[in-house]
Amino acid sequence: MRVLIVDDETLARSILAEHLVKLPDIEIVGQAANGFEAVKLAEELNPDLMFLDIQMPKLSGFEVLELLGERAPAVIFSTAFDEYALRAFEVHAVDYLLKPVEPPRLAAAVERAAERLRNKTPAPSPEQLSASARPPGRTLERILIRHEGRVHVLPLERIDFIEAQDDYLSFAAAGKRLRKQQTMSDLETQLDPTRFVRIHRSFILNVERLARIDLYGKDSWLAILSDGSKLPMSRTGHTKLKELIG
Repeated sequence: MRVLIVDDETLARSILAEHLVKLPDIEIVGQAANGFEAVKLAEELNPDLMFLDIQMPKLSGFEVLELLGERAPAVIFSTAFDEYALRAFEVHAVDYLLKPVEPPRLAAAVERAAERLRNKTPAPSPEQLSASARPPGRTLERILIRHEGRVHVLPLERIDFIEAQDDYLSFAAAGKRLRKQQTMSDLETQLDPTRFVRIHRSFILNVERLARIDLYGKDSWLAILSDGSKLPMSRTGHTKLKELIG
C-alpha cells in the first residue's frame, strides 16, 4: 500500500513513519505538515491510504477529506483523545489511532484498511463524519469551497444568503458568488439556527443582513437585504423568520 502521512507535528510524523516501515507491503510516498499540503500531495501522489491528523491549523482532517471528495484515499485518523471524534468513528466504523501510536494497534488498523480496500468498502462522507464529531450545540463556523483551482475559506458571518441551484449551493458574500456541490438540507442542519433561516425552499438568509420584509403577493413576501438584494419568502419561511426576529 502506498501511504501518505499527514500531521502538523514533525515528531508525530517521524514516529509514525518509523513504525510503518517495519510493516510488510507498506511504501511511504509522502508526508504533509498541514491540510493544504495534504490535499495537494493526495491529488499528486494518489496514495492508497492516508494517515490523517484531525486537529491541525489551517484545515482540519475532516476539511481535508471534504476538499478531496471522491479523490480521497482510504483513511486512518490519528488524534489525541477527543470523545466526540472517537464516538463518530465508532458509529461510522472508521479506523482511528490514539496518540501516542502503539505498534500493535497500528498494525491492526493497517490490516483492516487493507481488507476494506480489497472489498472496496465505501467510506462515510466527510460531512457525516464532521457533523457526528461536532460536540452538541456547536454549529458550522466556515465553508470550504474550491473555485477555479483555489480553496476559499468562507467564514459564516461573511455570508449574506445561500441559494440552491440544481445540485449546487451558491454562497453570496460581499457582492460575490461562490458555488459548491452540496444539498440545502445537508447544510441547513449544520448552521446556527439563531443566525440562518430557510425562508424559501431555495434560499437561506443570514438574518443580520435583513433590512425589511415587503409583501409581494398573497402568502408571499420579499426579504430585502441591506445591500438591496431581494429574496423570495414562502409562508413557512415568513413564519420562521418572524418567530426568530420577534
